[in-house]
Amino acid sequence: MVKIVKATTLRDHLSDVLKEVSRAKGYFIVTKKGRPVSALVNLDFFEDLLAATSSEYLESIREARADYEAGRVRSHEDVFGEL
Repeated sequence: MVKIVKATTLRDHLSDVLKEVSRAKGYFIVTKKGRPVSALVNLDFFEDLLAATSSEYLESIREARADYEAGRVRSHEDVFGEL
């Protein structure tokens, strides 16, 4: 089911809407004056959209998996040092 939220409601209740969209793997359609103007999407959902539509993104995933399997990885300390 598509969830619709008015821009003014989103403005007034952003924290609540963000909590709800982060819980569900989906999206909200944001409307202004009754017309759809944008979408607020869960990050997992957005990544799935990227994966489905971007050959470069899919290639980067393949390269990352190949690096991991070949042992070409770095530890947290290698990258960030001691924090």
